[in-house]
Amino acid sequence: QVQLEETGGGSVQTGGSLRLSCAGSGYILSSSDCMGWFRQAPGKEREWVVRLNPHNGATYYAASVKGRFTVSHDNAKNTLSLQMSSLKPEDTAMYYCAQSTTNYCVGLRISDFPYWGRGTQVTVYS
Repeated sequence: QVQLEETGGGSVQTGGSLRLSCAGSGYILSSSDCMGWFRQAPGKEREWVVRLNPHNGATYYAASVKGRFTVSHDNAKNTLSLQMSSLKPEDTAMYYCAQSTTNYCVGLRISDFPYWGRGTQVTVYS
């Protein structure tokens, strides 16, 4: 059974940092398929935060988080992490990790990621 589980969410003051982790079972997160972090704020659509191609290490960040968030993948530990710094109230959302079934990230839509965790809540207060 495919499973993804996110941990590390919480509440933090503006300008603070959090580190999210996503643990996968089976081949998930240890394959060469595109994986990523997404988020969804109340009343808003789910949006991608960052995608990572573990095959070549290429990363694709949303403009809103570039320079503040850093994604990393540990194939041996089967984990995907997201280091978030300089957090802003607008970063408040439920954060999800997801895995696609394609070995490229460019042009993928959210619907191209069939495997999802249940999410972890991040709240940034001013």
